[in-house]
Amino acid sequence: MLKMTHVDKERQKLIARIKRIRGQVDTIERSLSTGDDCADILMLLANVRGGINSLMAEVLEDHIRLHILTPEKSNLPTHEIVEDLIDLVRAYLK
Repeated sequence: MLKMTHVDKERQKLIARIKRIRGQVDTIERSLSTGDDCADILMLLANVRGGINSLMAEVLEDHIRLHILTPEKSNLPTHEIVEDLIDLVRAYLK
């Protein structure tokens, strides 16, 4: 039997989050199709936005831990790693 690594477990958690978000988006589509109340649809949209933001934060944190805190694993010079991080944070905050 193969033992699941920490990275594999984290990947599976991220995939599970994506599946939940996909289900939430499907619910929004059904709500729009059936003409549900706008306030209910806005709440569903807010839930999806929260799920996406949470997923982005998790992936960004993993990126920082794996590539920024351990630059020896990267082939990039430190200043390029920092610039990459700045670009990621800016994209995250948009």
